[in-house]
Amino acid sequence: GFAYFAVMSGVFITALYSFRMFFVVFHGKENIDHHTKEHLHETAPVVTGPLIALAIPSVIAGAIFVGPMLFGDYFGDAIYVMPNHDVLAEIGKDYHGWFGFMLHGMMQPPFFLAMAGVVTAWFCYLKRPDIPEMIAKNGKFLHQILLNNYGFDNFNQKFFAGGARCIGKFLWSVGDATLIDGLMVNGSARFVGMVSGVVRHVQSGYMYHYAFAMIIGLLGLLGYFVY
Repeated sequence: GFAYFAVMSGVFITALYSFRMFFVVFHGKENIDHHTKEHLHETAPVVTGPLIALAIPSVIAGAIFVGPMLFGDYFGDAIYVMPNHDVLAEIGKDYHGWFGFMLHGMMQPPFFLAMAGVVTAWFCYLKRPDIPEMIAKNGKFLHQILLNNYGFDNFNQKFFAGGARCIGKFLWSVGDATLIDGLMVNGSARFVGMVSGVVRHVQSGYMYHYAFAMIIGLLGLLGYFVY
């Protein structure tokens, strides 16, 4: 019962906010400056043409193929629906062509609710735009709840998105900057530089340094064998 009520109310709400946008944008009072208005223009034919070429044939194809696609074997075995979940089979019992299907849909509650949403949007945002303002003013608490999407967006933004950013920043500062860049990459480079700084003093290029090293080595070996 609740799911049915939620879906049916969603039909009204969807029509309301969709046609609210339509009426406000295309038929309402302009609230843009002159500079912005000068830059408004229709879409280019390269955009409009394909949209028209897709929209018109889709209506014709929908009228032709709605029967076999929804209630026939158009898809064969590609889609399987369990018998106890086959809603389309129940609807198909009363299917008598696309025109009757359309008329049948226009006599059902969702159609009337959608039309009610359109009329409500027209009345509230074209004829009496003061009504939404009055409702928002008198029901400020409920208006703020709805305006903030019940707080879910702020919660998601702060908890999930903010938490993910904090974790990412921690992994970047500790893992990337400190461990990988600081210790492994730059640390290994500094270690090689430190070792080479010590070793290069051994390879001085002076013969007396090498001779002195050979004498020290011979004395070490001699001392080892004598011991």
